[in-house]
Amino acid sequence: MISIKSKREIELMKKAGEIVALALKNVEEAVKPGVSTIELDRIAEETIRKCGAIPSFKGYKAAFKNVADFPGSICASVNNEVVHGIPGLRVLKDGDIISVDIGAYINGFHGDAARTFAVGQISNEAQRLIDVTKESFFKGIEKAVKGNRIIDISGAVEDYVVENGFSVVREFVGHGIGREMHEEPQIPNYRCSGQRSRLEVGMTLAIEPMVNEGTHMVKILQNGWTVITADGKLSAHYENTIAITENEPIILTMLS
Repeated sequence: MISIKSKREIELMKKAGEIVALALKNVEEAVKPGVSTIELDRIAEETIRKCGAIPSFKGYKAAFKNVADFPGSICASVNNEVVHGIPGLRVLKDGDIISVDIGAYINGFHGDAARTFAVGQISNEAQRLIDVTKESFFKGIEKAVKGNRIIDISGAVEDYVVENGFSVVREFVGHGIGREMHEEPQIPNYRCSGQRSRLEVGMTLAIEPMVNEGTHMVKILQNGWTVITADGKLSAHYENTIAITENEPIILTMLS
Protein backbone atom coordinates (compact mmCIF):
# COMPACT_ATOMS: atom_id res chain seq x y z
CA MET A 1 0.00 0.00 0.00
CA ILE A 2 1.28 3.47 -0.91
CA SER A 3 1.39 5.87 2.04
CA ILE A 4 0.02 9.39 1.50
CA LYS A 5 1.49 12.02 3.82
CA SER A 6 -0.20 15.09 5.22
CA LYS A 7 1.37 18.55 4.94
CA ARG A 8 2.49 18.25 8.56
CA GLU A 9 4.13 14.88 7.92
CA ILE A 10 5.92 16.27 4.87
CA GLU A 11 7.28 19.09 7.03
CA LEU A 12 8.63 16.47 9.46
CA MET A 13 10.22 14.63 6.55
CA LYS A 14 11.78 17.88 5.38
CA LYS A 15 13.58 18.11 8.74
CA ALA A 16 15.02 14.63 8.22
CA GLY A 17 15.94 15.59 4.66
CA GLU A 18 17.79 18.73 5.71
CA ILE A 19 19.87 16.69 8.15
CA VAL A 20 20.77 14.28 5.34
CA ALA A 21 21.71 17.23 3.11
CA LEU A 22 23.93 18.70 5.83
CA ALA A 23 25.65 15.36 6.38
CA LEU A 24 26.30 15.05 2.64
CA LYS A 25 27.71 18.58 2.57
CA ASN A 26 30.09 17.80 5.45
CA VAL A 27 31.18 14.56 3.82
CA GLU A 28 31.76 16.28 0.47
CA GLU A 29 34.02 18.84 2.15
CA ALA A 30 36.10 15.98 3.60
CA VAL A 31 36.45 13.95 0.39
CA LYS A 32 40.07 14.11 -0.80
CA PRO A 33 42.97 11.76 -1.50
CA GLY A 34 44.20 10.08 1.69
CA VAL A 35 40.86 10.04 3.52
CA SER A 36 39.40 6.67 4.51
CA THR A 37 35.77 5.76 3.97
CA ILE A 38 35.37 5.05 7.70
CA GLU A 39 36.39 8.65 8.42
CA LEU A 40 33.64 9.86 6.09
CA ASP A 41 31.25 7.58 7.95
CA ARG A 42 32.31 9.15 11.27
CA ILE A 43 31.72 12.65 9.94
CA ALA A 44 28.24 11.75 8.69
CA GLU A 45 27.22 9.99 11.90
CA GLU A 46 28.44 12.86 14.08
CA THR A 47 26.49 15.34 11.96
CA ILE A 48 23.30 13.28 12.11
CA ARG A 49 23.46 12.70 15.86
CA LYS A 50 24.32 16.31 16.66
CA CYS A 51 21.09 17.25 14.90
CA GLY A 52 19.15 14.89 17.17
CA ALA A 53 18.58 12.25 14.51
CA ILE A 54 19.60 8.62 14.10
CA PRO A 55 21.48 7.19 11.08
CA SER A 56 18.87 5.21 9.14
CA PHE A 57 21.34 2.73 7.70
CA LYS A 58 23.28 1.70 10.81
CA GLY A 59 22.09 -1.76 11.81
CA TYR A 60 19.73 -2.00 8.84
CA LYS A 61 18.50 -5.56 8.61
CA ALA A 62 20.04 -7.69 5.90
CA ALA A 63 17.77 -9.48 3.45
CA PHE A 64 19.50 -12.81 4.06
CA LYS A 65 19.95 -14.64 7.36
CA ASN A 66 23.65 -15.37 6.82
CA VAL A 67 24.50 -11.69 6.18
CA ALA A 68 25.30 -9.29 9.03
CA ASP A 69 23.18 -6.16 9.46
CA PHE A 70 24.66 -3.09 7.76
CA PRO A 71 27.46 -1.72 9.99
CA GLY A 72 27.85 1.83 8.65
CA SER A 73 26.00 5.12 8.90
CA ILE A 74 26.64 5.72 5.20
CA CYS A 75 27.01 3.61 2.11
CA ALA A 76 30.42 4.45 0.63
CA SER A 77 30.76 2.99 -2.87
CA VAL A 78 34.04 3.62 -4.70
CA ASN A 79 34.62 3.46 -8.47
CA ASN A 80 33.01 0.23 -9.73
CA GLU A 81 30.92 -0.16 -6.56
CA VAL A 82 27.35 0.75 -7.42
CA VAL A 83 25.63 0.93 -4.02
CA HIS A 84 25.85 -0.40 -0.44
CA GLY A 85 29.61 -0.08 -0.09
CA ILE A 86 30.60 -0.71 3.53
CA PRO A 87 32.76 2.03 5.11
CA GLY A 88 36.15 0.77 6.24
CA LEU A 89 39.88 1.31 6.08
CA ARG A 90 39.95 1.86 2.32
CA VAL A 91 41.81 5.11 1.57
CA LEU A 92 40.64 7.27 -1.31
CA LYS A 93 43.17 8.16 -3.96
CA ASP A 94 43.42 10.80 -6.64
CA GLY A 95 41.18 9.93 -9.59
CA ASP A 96 38.65 7.89 -7.62
CA ILE A 97 34.96 8.63 -7.52
CA ILE A 98 32.86 7.81 -4.47
CA SER A 99 29.09 7.51 -4.17
CA VAL A 100 27.84 8.38 -0.69
CA ASP A 101 24.31 7.43 0.34
CA ILE A 102 22.97 8.77 3.66
CA GLY A 103 19.74 8.32 5.59
CA ALA A 104 18.53 10.04 8.77
CA TYR A 105 15.58 9.32 11.04
CA ILE A 106 13.93 11.92 13.26
CA ASN A 107 10.41 12.64 14.52
CA GLY A 108 9.19 9.33 13.13
CA PHE A 109 10.31 9.87 9.53
CA HIS A 110 13.29 9.10 7.28
CA GLY A 111 15.18 11.18 4.75
CA ASP A 112 17.42 9.58 2.10
CA ALA A 113 19.80 11.03 -0.48
CA ALA A 114 22.99 10.18 -2.35
CA ARG A 115 25.70 11.97 -4.30
CA THR A 116 28.78 10.92 -6.26
CA PHE A 117 31.91 12.95 -5.53
CA ALA A 118 35.21 13.33 -7.37
CA VAL A 119 38.38 12.57 -5.43
CA GLY A 120 41.05 15.00 -6.59
CA GLN A 121 41.47 15.13 -10.36
CA ILE A 122 39.28 12.64 -12.20
CA SER A 123 39.00 11.74 -15.88
CA ASN A 124 36.68 13.64 -18.19
CA GLU A 125 34.61 10.50 -18.72
CA ALA A 126 34.22 9.94 -14.98
CA GLN A 127 33.05 13.54 -14.58
CA ARG A 128 30.61 13.11 -17.46
CA LEU A 129 29.22 9.98 -15.79
CA ILE A 130 28.65 11.93 -12.56
CA ASP A 131 27.03 14.82 -14.44
CA VAL A 132 24.72 12.61 -16.51
CA THR A 133 23.63 10.69 -13.44
CA LYS A 134 22.72 13.90 -11.61
CA GLU A 135 20.92 15.37 -14.60
CA SER A 136 18.97 12.14 -15.15
CA PHE A 137 17.44 12.62 -11.70
CA PHE A 138 16.22 16.08 -12.68
CA LYS A 139 14.88 14.74 -15.99
CA GLY A 140 12.97 12.19 -13.92
CA ILE A 141 11.40 14.63 -11.50
CA GLU A 142 10.16 16.79 -14.36
CA LYS A 143 7.64 13.96 -14.72
CA ALA A 144 6.96 13.67 -10.97
CA VAL A 145 3.68 15.54 -11.07
CA LYS A 146 0.17 14.68 -9.98
CA GLY A 147 -1.63 12.51 -12.51
CA ASN A 148 1.48 11.10 -14.18
CA ARG A 149 2.61 7.55 -13.55
CA ILE A 150 5.78 6.11 -12.06
CA ILE A 151 6.71 4.77 -15.48
CA ASP A 152 6.90 8.39 -16.71
CA ILE A 153 9.67 9.11 -14.18
CA SER A 154 11.43 5.86 -15.02
CA GLY A 155 11.29 6.45 -18.76
CA ALA A 156 12.66 9.98 -18.51
CA VAL A 157 15.65 8.76 -16.48
CA GLU A 158 16.35 5.87 -18.85
CA ASP A 159 16.05 7.95 -22.01
CA TYR A 160 18.52 10.57 -20.82
CA VAL A 161 21.06 8.01 -19.60
CA VAL A 162 20.92 5.92 -22.76
CA GLU A 163 21.11 9.00 -25.01
CA ASN A 164 24.40 9.81 -23.30
CA GLY A 165 25.89 6.36 -23.85
CA PHE A 166 25.54 4.93 -20.33
CA SER A 167 23.28 2.28 -18.80
CA VAL A 168 20.88 2.19 -15.86
CA VAL A 169 21.06 -0.47 -13.17
CA ARG A 170 17.94 -2.65 -13.18
CA GLU A 171 18.36 -4.85 -10.12
CA PHE A 172 18.14 -1.93 -7.67
CA VAL A 173 15.52 0.81 -7.76
CA GLY A 174 14.14 3.86 -6.01
CA HIS A 175 11.33 3.56 -3.49
CA GLY A 176 8.65 5.18 -1.42
CA ILE A 177 9.85 6.53 1.91
CA GLY A 178 8.35 7.89 5.11
CA ARG A 179 7.90 6.19 8.45
CA GLU A 180 9.85 3.31 6.91
CA MET A 181 13.03 3.67 4.92
CA HIS A 182 11.64 1.53 2.12
CA GLU A 183 7.95 1.79 1.32
CA GLU A 184 5.81 1.20 -1.72
CA PRO A 185 6.03 1.95 -4.58
CA GLN A 186 9.22 0.79 -6.23
CA ILE A 187 10.63 3.30 -8.73
CA PRO A 188 12.78 1.69 -11.42
CA ASN A 189 15.18 3.81 -13.45
CA TYR A 190 13.98 2.13 -16.65
CA ARG A 191 10.59 1.49 -18.24
CA CYS A 192 8.93 -1.35 -16.41
CA SER A 193 5.35 -2.19 -17.36
CA GLY A 194 4.46 -3.28 -13.83
CA GLN A 195 5.04 0.19 -12.34
CA ARG A 196 2.02 2.15 -13.54
CA SER A 197 0.81 3.62 -10.24
CA ARG A 198 -0.60 7.14 -10.52
CA LEU A 199 1.27 9.90 -8.72
CA GLU A 200 -0.88 11.50 -6.03
CA VAL A 201 -0.43 14.56 -3.85
CA GLY A 202 1.25 13.52 -0.60
CA MET A 203 3.33 10.68 -2.04
CA THR A 204 6.97 10.83 -0.89
CA LEU A 205 9.53 9.11 -3.05
CA ALA A 206 13.27 8.44 -3.06
CA ILE A 207 14.25 8.71 -6.72
CA GLU A 208 17.77 7.45 -7.28
CA PRO A 209 19.35 6.85 -10.67
CA MET A 210 22.24 4.38 -10.51
CA VAL A 211 24.18 4.70 -13.75
CA ASN A 212 26.97 2.51 -15.08
CA GLU A 213 29.70 3.45 -17.50
CA GLY A 214 29.41 0.07 -19.22
CA THR A 215 26.92 -2.76 -18.88
CA HIS A 216 23.87 -2.45 -16.65
CA MET A 217 24.68 -5.86 -15.18
CA VAL A 218 25.85 -6.02 -11.56
CA LYS A 219 26.87 -8.56 -8.94
CA ILE A 220 27.01 -8.64 -5.15
CA LEU A 221 30.23 -9.21 -3.21
CA GLN A 222 30.59 -11.96 -0.62
CA ASN A 223 29.81 -9.52 2.21
CA GLY A 224 26.21 -9.71 1.02
CA TRP A 225 25.87 -5.94 0.66
CA THR A 226 28.23 -4.28 -1.78
CA VAL A 227 27.00 -4.20 -5.38
CA ILE A 228 29.61 -3.84 -8.14
CA THR A 229 29.46 -3.48 -11.90
CA ALA A 230 29.78 -6.80 -13.70
CA ASP A 231 32.43 -5.43 -16.08
CA GLY A 232 34.48 -3.51 -13.50
CA LYS A 233 33.68 -0.11 -15.03
CA LEU A 234 32.63 2.96 -13.06
CA SER A 235 29.21 3.61 -11.55
CA ALA A 236 27.57 6.77 -10.18
CA HIS A 237 24.54 7.42 -7.97
CA TYR A 238 22.34 10.46 -7.36
CA GLU A 239 19.29 10.50 -5.10
CA ASN A 240 16.85 12.81 -3.37
CA THR A 241 13.69 12.37 -1.37
CA ILE A 242 10.82 14.28 -2.99
CA ALA A 243 7.17 15.01 -2.25
CA ILE A 244 4.40 15.13 -4.86
CA THR A 245 2.35 18.34 -4.59
CA GLU A 246 -0.47 20.05 -6.48
CA ASN A 247 2.22 21.70 -8.60
CA GLU A 248 5.93 20.88 -8.99
CA PRO A 249 7.55 18.27 -6.72
CA ILE A 250 9.41 19.45 -3.64
CA ILE A 251 12.92 18.15 -3.00
CA LEU A 252 13.10 17.42 0.74
CA THR A 253 16.81 16.57 0.93
CA MET A 254 18.22 20.00 0.17
CA LEU A 255 19.53 22.68 2.53
CA SER A 256 17.29 25.76 2.81
